[in-house]
Amino acid sequence: MFDVLITGGSIIDGSGSERYRADIGIVSDKIDAIGDLSDASARRVIDASGHVVSPGFIDTHVHSDAVLLNDPQHPQGLRQGITTEILGQDGLSYVPTSPENYKLYNHYLSGILGRAPDGLDMSSVESFRGNYHQKCAINTVTNIAHGALRVETCGMQDVPMTGARLEHAKRLVTEGMEQGAVGLATGMSYHPQAWSTTEELIELCKIVADFDGVYTTHLRDVNPDRGFGGGGVPEALEIGRRSGVKVHFSHTRTSPDNAGKVAELMEQFDAAKDEVDLTLELYPYPTGSSFVLSNLPSQAHNGGPSEITTRLKDDDQRKDIAKHLEGNDRRVLRDFVYSHMPKTPELEGLTVPEIAQRRGTSIGEVTMDLLLENELEVGFWGVPPGDIATWRQVSQDQVDLLSRPDYMIGSDSIHVGGHPHPRAWGTFPRFLGRLRRQFSAISLEQMVQRATENPAVRFGLNGRGLIAEGYFADVVVFDADRMIDTATYDDPKQYPVGIPFVLVNGQVAVDHERCTGVMAGQAIP
Repeated sequence: MFDVLITGGSIIDGSGSERYRADIGIVSDKIDAIGDLSDASARRVIDASGHVVSPGFIDTHVHSDAVLLNDPQHPQGLRQGITTEILGQDGLSYVPTSPENYKLYNHYLSGILGRAPDGLDMSSVESFRGNYHQKCAINTVTNIAHGALRVETCGMQDVPMTGARLEHAKRLVTEGMEQGAVGLATGMSYHPQAWSTTEELIELCKIVADFDGVYTTHLRDVNPDRGFGGGGVPEALEIGRRSGVKVHFSHTRTSPDNAGKVAELMEQFDAAKDEVDLTLELYPYPTGSSFVLSNLPSQAHNGGPSEITTRLKDDDQRKDIAKHLEGNDRRVLRDFVYSHMPKTPELEGLTVPEIAQRRGTSIGEVTMDLLLENELEVGFWGVPPGDIATWRQVSQDQVDLLSRPDYMIGSDSIHVGGHPHPRAWGTFPRFLGRLRRQFSAISLEQMVQRATENPAVRFGLNGRGLIAEGYFADVVVFDADRMIDTATYDDPKQYPVGIPFVLVNGQVAVDHERCTGVMAGQAIP
């Protein structure tokens, strides 16, 4: 007898092969049999007639490190068909930090992650994984967070990671990889990561390469003088060349500024294929999201939250910070919509200029005021393009990029706030439903492969990413014709439709589009 029997569905197995008709029998947390199981019995039978049955989707880039600890049911991810999330992205997470540094960095990251519970052990990858294992509804994968690594070894200070500091960091990376991390993730727009040098990252990535791990990078655009070739793609490729590490590029896509220029975007990557083992990811929206604190000048981050707060209250330093925020190179600030401000929620959903006008002040001054009023916990997203043609072209570009075999899907989800970016609720059904039907660059079988097998292979998630006997029973049942996102920029907290069943490790986690409360997620691999 099977524990769960899924009958009547069309199996898209995650390999990219054509779909086929078969039943799936599950025993405990594994797929036990695939075929004609019409004579079998089971404790639970799911009729998947008229639906696709695929492996659970693997989100390669999320910012749910704190959200999963506060709301382990995680319906906004689970109901998209996501059964596994890779944490620690952009280096914006908590491992490895001592109790004191965890408290500091938890506060610093609150604008993007929210506040994780106090008193958790984040000192090692082993303890970090233990905070999630069988305590939330989805599987979790751990990256060593470069930001946390720097806080732990250098403090929240602009100092070089050399000598004893570097040796300490290398020991922590070695221990983390031994304890199950899949790699090192860094975000070179953010602090303290932006205080690093290319040489530092090469030394750390040599260790990651020894464990066949992955270096996941949000490219450098802060302190470019510290990066090889001025940062960006050249620096990341150089790290791959000189360390031998596999490089994974986060959220690499076109935007309204370069819509339609996919070939130009990919030139540097394709030229380096013979030298660097590289992969990429993207999400299906024209603008991104982050936390406002990251837009302060680099020197303002020294010392962490308490010293940042002091600077924001000092008249002379406020003038310099305001000048930076209002400079020509910070024009993006004028296109921000505030998404997360727990102390001033009535202002969520408004742009920076709108709030400045209401308060009769400048955009620089109002940004600093809101950071102070919200104890630095402020998030934002970018205003989408106003014309349909540009938006459509960006969407076409994203499907074209996903048609490449080196791509996969990463939602870059930020879940906190009253008005978050819609990608946290809609990324996977938007790609596999709306955009796949709208554009013809990629088949459903190929798109499922990008969401399942590709990330499982890249990040070493053994036994995941395929519908195959002996594999873990992470399974999604969806209606290929009805599956669609409903989350929008103006109404983001809306669940998709057309995904009636999701199983995590053999347990039914979504039943007729309702979360069951089962906490079957494991810390993997």
